[in-house]
Amino acid sequence: MNEIIEELEKRRENARLGGGQKRIDAQHQRGKLTARERIDLLLDENSFEELDMYVEHRCTDFGMEKNKISGDGVVTGWGTVNGRVIYVFAKDFTVFGGSLSEEHAKKIMKIQDMALRNRAPIIGLFDAGGARIQEGVAALGGYGEVFQRNVLSSGVIPQISVIMGPCAGGDVYSPAMTDFIFMVKDTSYMFVTGPDVVKTVTNEEVTAEELGGASVHTVKSSIADKGYENDVEAMLQMRRLMDFLPANNMSDVPVLPTKDDPDRVETSLDSLIPENPNQPYDMHELITKVVDEGDFFEIQEKFASNIICGFGRVEGQTVGIVANQPMVLAGVLDSDASRKAGRFVRFCDCFNIPLVTFVDVPGFLPGTAQEYGGLIKHGAKLLFAYAEATVPKITVITRKAYGGAYDVMSSKHIRGDMNYAWPTAEIAVMGAKGAVEIIHRKDLDDPEKIAEHTKNYEDRFCSPFVAAERGYIDEVILPRNTRRRVSRALNMLKNKQVENPWKKHDNIPL
Repeated sequence: MNEIIEELEKRRENARLGGGQKRIDAQHQRGKLTARERIDLLLDENSFEELDMYVEHRCTDFGMEKNKISGDGVVTGWGTVNGRVIYVFAKDFTVFGGSLSEEHAKKIMKIQDMALRNRAPIIGLFDAGGARIQEGVAALGGYGEVFQRNVLSSGVIPQISVIMGPCAGGDVYSPAMTDFIFMVKDTSYMFVTGPDVVKTVTNEEVTAEELGGASVHTVKSSIADKGYENDVEAMLQMRRLMDFLPANNMSDVPVLPTKDDPDRVETSLDSLIPENPNQPYDMHELITKVVDEGDFFEIQEKFASNIICGFGRVEGQTVGIVANQPMVLAGVLDSDASRKAGRFVRFCDCFNIPLVTFVDVPGFLPGTAQEYGGLIKHGAKLLFAYAEATVPKITVITRKAYGGAYDVMSSKHIRGDMNYAWPTAEIAVMGAKGAVEIIHRKDLDDPEKIAEHTKNYEDRFCSPFVAAERGYIDEVILPRNTRRRVSRALNMLKNKQVENPWKKHDNIPL
């Protein structure tokens, strides 16, 4: 019996070495951890149960039958994050560069099936060179099987992708269909075709970082939701994110113990809005003063910064927060902001996460660039997402809510549950100056009359009370009491039940 146990330990030890110590050292020299080191950081200590440790490829072409390594380039299994079950797969760059073979794909498929069957989140850690060329179409078939499972799991369990090295070719499409993508700065990149192919086809000379690094995908393309400095920070932040997310679309959102009083009064919010209506202020201040302990996990902060999206907690319960940011483009809605917020709203609705919306929006961004770029359809995505959402929706208008953007930002007309306004709120078709220039065009040459008309318009329309008179605003509240009002509204809406008409699926304006 001792010999058998020794043999088992030897096999395990060899499998855990992956491609060998030399390749592990090379991985460390690049500033990267190995697949198993990453998993150890991500999961609770000693909670990881590895599956299919001894799987090997079956390829016999190009001499591959002589080159087999246990695990075949991917580590799969399950464990816990703060006691909650999580499924995980991590590409092992030390084994065949982490390239995907038929057996490699089967390991991922097995863990995807287990995650879906058991209704628990799945996290994929990517560090690989794409399909294993020696296997040809068998590898491509494996990709397709993985993609199909990504689609079936969408909206059922949270799917998270972390790009921690190269991710190219077919490898990029699986992360693209997951809920969130995170990257590691300077050591990770994503692209469909690499720099060499780009140069051959288009004559462009570009580095891997310039083509698909974290600086590109978190700022320009919006492919990635956030970039981290190194592997350690990325894994620790994934642990933090998982605390905000439910296990599946049928489970309740997590509730963490908090000592932060839900009735806490923030008198500083009474002076958050500047006297000058055109002067910006930082919406982050409002968000951090409303959520528990100021803990806010922002998504895509480097992209479309004129709108803020992220997770916080109120009385320990996860909420999704969407807020216009007056510090960037005056908080205006444009194509990028609409797409970013629309996707976030749909994620929250998928997983029963209540939505809290802070509104200070002067309208949609005008101009040929926006119109030619499809602003109408992109803006409709955000409108569609809010209107479709059946989770509790609480809206607070802090200052401007002009034109169609007022409707889009979770207004009462698209089933906002509780719609509050600060006394500084201005709810109107447009700003006073623009409105007066249209209504009183004949008086444009008389500055005194224009000033009088502007004052009258501001008194009548640039306040929350016209909307409140019609029931579009449920209450005009003191800024200092925003946290208390939001907390009470969330408690009141806990048992909300709304069902949309049956459909196979909707047809959101993509």
